Amino acid sequence: MTPVPVHATIDGKPDGPVVLLANSLGSTIQMWEPQLSALGEVFRVVRYDHRGHGASPVPAGPYRLADLGEDVVALLDRLEIARASFCGVSLGGMVGLWLAANAPERVDRLVVCCSSADIGPAHTWTERAATVRAHSTDAVADTVVGRWFTPGFAQRNPATVARMRAMIAATPPEGYASCCEAIAAMDLVPALGSIRAPTLVIAGADDPVTPPEHARRIAGAVAGAAVAVVDDGAHLANVEQAERVNRLLLAHLAGAPQQETTP
Repeated sequence: MTPVPVHATIDGKPDGPVVLLANSLGSTIQMWEPQLSALGEVFRVVRYDHRGHGASPVPAGPYRLADLGEDVVALLDRLEIARASFCGVSLGGMVGLWLAANAPERVDRLVVCCSSADIGPAHTWTERAATVRAHSTDAVADTVVGRWFTPGFAQRNPATVARMRAMIAATPPEGYASCCEAIAAMDLVPALGSIRAPTLVIAGADDPVTPPEHARRIAGAVAGAAVAVVDDGAHLANVEQAERVNRLLLAHLAGAPQQETTP
């Protein structure tokens, strides 16, 4: 599939090193607001919407993970960025792994957050795609947002949860469903051993979608990768535990060595 010109914004330090931020399934660049100020003091921060999400084009599906990765390469070319660090949550982390394995010359340092190299079974993703195509993303929004945050955070922060639910419900059905199909067909495990970018894998201790064992499997196959498990965090740990995640991001992207941490 031909790359599409995905929507992107640029913030932060104009002459700083570039870090590219990639969203989770069903979200937009707004999910990175808790990171923008901290990262922007040091980095030129590029946020983008996956194809089929936010303000990006919505080509007909199904999509492949390679399509999403090639969109990023095209974005870097368009912005005349030869090389950047990359941080992705969930689907964004999968794209980051694909990039580091297939376009290693474009990736400086890599952060994979609340993600997986193989998140089966495939039928759960194809069934979700069928539901969304038939009934819209609103039909899955409550279930999805319920996995993004721990119950305690959701109770304390109803406005945040409501805003994130609305984000899911506003995602174009074809884009969401086609990205589900990309995840269903994905198997990045064979490619992990080829990744050479310094890699940090972050997991939420309470993530029901990609629990910490997914992070450890990635780190165990990527040479030199480190794992950080964030306590009291579910699938959107960058929102729920923003201060902790920001410290991890800044340390890793600056080149500081990381040790495995657990709750």
